[in-house]
Amino acid sequence: MHQPKISLITVTYNAVETLQRCIESVTNQTYGNLEYIIIDGSSTDGTLKIIQNNQKYIHVFNSEHDNGIYDAMNKGINLATGDIIGTLNADDYFANNDVLEKIAQAFNTDHREMLYANLNYVNKHGTVVRKWRSGKYKATKFNWGWMPPHPTFYVKKDFFDKYGLYDLSYGTAADYELMLRFMYLKAVNVFFLDEVIVNMTIGGVSNRNFRNRISAWAGDFKAMKSCQLPIPLLGVIFKPIRKILQFI
Repeated sequence: MHQPKISLITVTYNAVETLQRCIESVTNQTYGNLEYIIIDGSSTDGTLKIIQNNQKYIHVFNSEHDNGIYDAMNKGINLATGDIIGTLNADDYFANNDVLEKIAQAFNTDHREMLYANLNYVNKHGTVVRKWRSGKYKATKFNWGWMPPHPTFYVKKDFFDKYGLYDLSYGTAADYELMLRFMYLKAVNVFFLDEVIVNMTIGGVSNRNFRNRISAWAGDFKAMKSCQLPIPLLGVIFKPIRKILQFI
């Protein structure tokens, strides 16, 4: 069976407290055809020392000033040479050692072009506090505020060439806009892997305060309009409501 090359991108900035755990979850993966890319935003806290200590596992490394996490992800995508692109944030880690193995197997089936899965939110001790269970994809679900968890999002690299990278004008909603653009507007062949593949540490940038939350809603609304959702205001209303179900 063909083993597609997976390019995995980790973006870092002053992530000394969590990066080693993230890297170990990558190096423990059973899948061999992996290109691991770390894009650092000129960290000053000891992050670079951790990267140096793990350099034998890192195929591509870059450290320089950037314009935020999505600018750094774009840099990683441009440097990637794999067939499939995915990301793993420095605060997060894989739920199991065979995650990339299962992702590769999924892409080998029925000409699949994009994949997403389930995710757990965990606190700093690793205790699960929320469960994001995505469900099977239907394009109409976007109309009701649905989206897949971005840390579980994997897509063939050539789609970034065809349909573009993360658009920084959407702020913290850049990941939502890109997934909406690929899945809804461009209608790529989507597969749902019904497993938890990532443990995501709570405390995302878009939720740190009310001002950030308002900015994220504005970005969501802009994305819904640009990707031609029929009633974008409806999506904005239901999107935060869906998060309540993750606590059940």
